[in-house]
Amino acid sequence: MGKETDPSCCVQDFKPDRIFTVFFNYSGPLVVDILPQDTTVNAPYYVRNVLSQVKSAINEQRPEVSTSRTLPLHDNAGHHKARVTTQSLRELGIQVLPHPTYSPDLTQCDFWLFPILKDRLAGRKFDRIQDLVKAVNLELRTILEEDYEGAFRKWQIRLKRCIESHGEYFEGL
Repeated sequence: MGKETDPSCCVQDFKPDRIFTVFFNYSGPLVVDILPQDTTVNAPYYVRNVLSQVKSAINEQRPEVSTSRTLPLHDNAGHHKARVTTQSLRELGIQVLPHPTYSPDLTQCDFWLFPILKDRLAGRKFDRIQDLVKAVNLELRTILEEDYEGAFRKWQIRLKRCIESHGEYFEGL
């Protein structure tokens, strides 16, 4: 897999009413979207607000490469699998890596990114969402590029282990 072409999508609930969606690649964060208060993550929101940012970020980062060379990793969230999302991805020429149904252990955010953010933000109180957003963005940007690369290497090891175990649950990574 090419270093610059494999973003990973992550969704994390940092506050009960705020959900962050993070796309990152080997070099670091591409998009951080904060769900507006009293809004639900659904396919239309995801397509309109998140995927459009991802397309723009990819085009800005690599104008010479089309999004058709982008191969994102989605988990099996409803808004990722919805018809409007898959149709939008198809129109953008983006093929999504398939994700086994019951494999949260393959989601880089679950086994790598969110534990880092939770550890770094533990015990801190944020009175304003803007302060939380700044803190999350700062922490994402202070993670070293080699650590983002390492997350993709760890993901490939986990994927291989999942294939070898025929999709069965395994421990030890």
